[in-house]
Amino acid sequence: MTTTDAGPGTSSIEEMTRIAIYRQMVQMRGLEKRAHDLFLQNLVKGTSHLSIGQEAIAAAFGAAMRPGDYTFATYRGHAHTLARGVPMAEVLAELMGKANGLLGGKGGSMHLTSVDHGMMGSYAIVGAHLPIALGAAWSAQYRGTDQVAVCFFGDGATNIGAFHEALNLAVVWKLPVVFVCENNAYMEYTPIATVTAVARPAADRASAYNLQSIVVDGNDPDEVYQTATTALASARSGAGPSLIQADTYRHGGHSRADPGKYRPAEEVAAWLQRDPIPTYRARLLDSGVAEQTLKDIEDQSAAAVEEATSIARNGIQPDAAAVTKDVWADGSATWRN
Repeated sequence: MTTTDAGPGTSSIEEMTRIAIYRQMVQMRGLEKRAHDLFLQNLVKGTSHLSIGQEAIAAAFGAAMRPGDYTFATYRGHAHTLARGVPMAEVLAELMGKANGLLGGKGGSMHLTSVDHGMMGSYAIVGAHLPIALGAAWSAQYRGTDQVAVCFFGDGATNIGAFHEALNLAVVWKLPVVFVCENNAYMEYTPIATVTAVARPAADRASAYNLQSIVVDGNDPDEVYQTATTALASARSGAGPSLIQADTYRHGGHSRADPGKYRPAEEVAAWLQRDPIPTYRARLLDSGVAEQTLKDIEDQSAAAVEEATSIARNGIQPDAAAVTKDVWADGSATWRN
């Protein structure tokens, strides 16, 4: 297979892998923009948290992970859901509260889940999913599989107790879990630097748990992919967990209700110049990928978004009886036996 230079600080990556990552990023961006448009049309139920600008992390990890691996994401989890192969139509329909949505319209934007795809949930409570990812990793270890749990979280979660508890136990039990801090510099509306005692919210805590301090450019898909590949291989080999800080930036506000005016204009402008999609496109062209190949990807992705939107729009409303489905488990304490 063809290999190309993967950029500064990384080894060569197969060209087909890099093209697949680019395709994923373009599709993620297209879906997020469409979700924004549908929200403005009052067709998205509830709020939504978009990951425009952060696509490189989800796309690169998605390319590095195996089908049996587990993904745990935050409420900003649309891209991570697509990265595991969930159809766009099911995601958009879920955002619109339709019966043909991923969860029948009951979960919405902040709870996207598809066990069949290894997408073990998006979690609305900050940091709550870190111990759950720990449990999934323990299950894989106990069953003797080579599955790895990958847990994505924002910089704000590094000041949550669950972050420290999960890291500690993961190291003690040498669990196959990779913790990925998507550090976009803001915990909702507050700069993470103003409320954190260390400069690097995740990486500077690593040594306390006998972990290597790993920081990557979260807007560089090649660097993220290479780091992900190394961490996943380490976890599969029984070497235990990794903690990765991927520095990135969301182009918009925290949620669709937030105009993001608290961020300095020059800061936003500087990060927009580092948009992972056009910069990666330019790198692929420089490495020899044909312009037509990338244009075809962009056209196909745009068509896929249109088709997904049509399917979602035409979905029916959930039946009222669905409100009591999958709400509780019957069996009391019998599960213990």
